[in-house]
Amino acid sequence: MSLNAYRSVLRTPQVVPTMLVVLLARIPITGVGMTLTMHVLLALDHGYAAAGLVGMSATAGSAIGSPLLGRMLDRRGLRAVVGVSIVVEALFWLTAPLLSYPVLLVTAFLSSLAALPVMSLGRQALTALVPESGRRTALALDSMAVELAFMAGPALGVFLGTHFTGRPAMWVIGTAVVLSGLLLWVVDPPLRAGGAAPGGQAPRGWLDRRLLGVLISAGGATFLLTGVELATVAQLRAQGLTGWTGAAIVVMCAASLVGGFWYGGFERPVPVWALMAGMGVLTLPLVVAGGSPWLLGAALALSSFLCAPTLTATGEAITTMAPEGARGTALGLQGTAFTLGSALGQPVVGWTIDHVGPSTGFAVAALGSLAIAGLVVLLGVRGRTPEPVAAG
Repeated sequence: MSLNAYRSVLRTPQVVPTMLVVLLARIPITGVGMTLTMHVLLALDHGYAAAGLVGMSATAGSAIGSPLLGRMLDRRGLRAVVGVSIVVEALFWLTAPLLSYPVLLVTAFLSSLAALPVMSLGRQALTALVPESGRRTALALDSMAVELAFMAGPALGVFLGTHFTGRPAMWVIGTAVVLSGLLLWVVDPPLRAGGAAPGGQAPRGWLDRRLLGVLISAGGATFLLTGVELATVAQLRAQGLTGWTGAAIVVMCAASLVGGFWYGGFERPVPVWALMAGMGVLTLPLVVAGGSPWLLGAALALSSFLCAPTLTATGEAITTMAPEGARGTALGLQGTAFTLGSALGQPVVGWTIDHVGPSTGFAVAALGSLAIAGLVVLLGVRGRTPEPVAAG
């Protein structure tokens, strides 16, 4: 691993300001789910199942809307997409605190179709700003920034939900989301190399078996991550240590940060399926680590080490395989794959925890990711970063 790669990327014009703007924009976005959950539980006085349905509704909207917004980014550019998202987000967050539960359930889905695509925007902007030789390092930095956002955002949502019960919490997070969109609109980071204008026709056939393998691997990674998070909450609750859940999440994010920094200095790519399988192998010790909170923390750090590297590798492979004119669409599909993996991991691992126990939940999450990696290999779509596709 070489620090020179990081120095080179960080010295590239516009990279540091773009990363800071995207990080600030991501923090309120990562707090949205927790804020909605707290609103349903505390302000609307519904149960966890009802809160989960709202989250599922928003997730479904995001999964459908992500590639559509990505295609619009390719055709119309950042300001057109962000402008639409700002209007939709403003309307939703202005009215959501006033809505009954059934109406909130529907509007959460509809608004998520055009939710601010700040995750894919960051990856696409960095890909445009840095040369191909620095792409892995830049995307590793982006993955580390995502971990920082996930440390801060959900904590912000919990703080708002518990200290400003009712409408104020929703309005505060909504205002932050809208301001994030306005900040992105004003800065308008480039999405194509050299600041080229959007539009044009991308070459056909870019969504091939190789890219499909990367997308399947991306879904497998979030299947594992979601399952580990759920099983961790269940394990701590079973030990009467629910108050340590936040600390456990911080340990996971910190370990992922270290792993991302380590991987960003690599000179050669690693197949996405191999990194995802490595995550599964490193998760297996959690099956027997539940007896001690300290042992559990160490095992969580081990299992999370390859998280950021895996997410970095998926972004690198996708932005290399997809032509420049289709990168927004491709990164939108990556977002959908992440979402579908999480959506599958929650009920599968959750059912296992309910019927067997938290330790088995860890096992199912790990073995599930290994099975998905095996499927990718058997299909012959293993997702090693190939030679770049011509922009056309």
